[in-house]
Amino acid sequence: MPSFIGAGDSSIAVSGRKDQPGEWRLERVLKRDLFGAIELGRLEGHQGLVTRRLVSRSAWLLRPLARLFAWREAVALRRLAGIAGVPQLIALHKGILYRSYLEGSTVAEARPRDPKFYAAARRLLWQVHRRGVVHNDSAKRVNWLVLADGSPGLIDFQLSLLLGRRGRIARIARREDLRHLLKHKRFNCHHALTPVERRLLSRRSLVARLWYDLYQRPYFFVTRRLLHWADREGRGLGARIDRPD
Repeated sequence: MPSFIGAGDSSIAVSGRKDQPGEWRLERVLKRDLFGAIELGRLEGHQGLVTRRLVSRSAWLLRPLARLFAWREAVALRRLAGIAGVPQLIALHKGILYRSYLEGSTVAEARPRDPKFYAAARRLLWQVHRRGVVHNDSAKRVNWLVLADGSPGLIDFQLSLLLGRRGRIARIARREDLRHLLKHKRFNCHHALTPVERRLLSRRSLVARLWYDLYQRPYFFVTRRLLHWADREGRGLGARIDRPD
């Protein structure tokens, strides 16, 4: 698949062209937070709705981190091109990340109780992992969607890890992705948990504990205690869920 990315160059595209994407027509703003703004609209040359993340709208102290998150998501989505159930990368150009839009409700809204949904979500995770990508934020209920046809969708790859398919760290990271998915199944469809799934849920790895102590605790302290901001599980303007993030 043609693409480009160079040292010191934050631009990424699936078309192989390095020129600026087409004209943008805004329909509405989905979310504003410390890491920028997310808009929904139409992009010249592309069918269907498109979302774009504007790093330039982030808090200036956090802008380098916001750029890193946007770049990380673009690289992950480029690896996942063609997989149904994840946004398709259009371009990352001058701090603006363009992606296809997935229409659906979050798991937090839909509360799916059909075991078949979680079986399909597990297969989706397997496809993502086979491409060498670990989502690393699958614990958030707003990152899982119930799409219009009832199939699962997975969004927000800002914190994704790009790992090989082998190695102990990769295996642990993939297991944590699955364990977090099973938490959602336990919350909405606990009667369908298998004995193997229950055992997996009860085993929290050392890496997961270290991740919480070294990353999540400081993250919550800075964002909530110092900056007085919380993600509100993806809710942006008003009570609307930020589905494409």
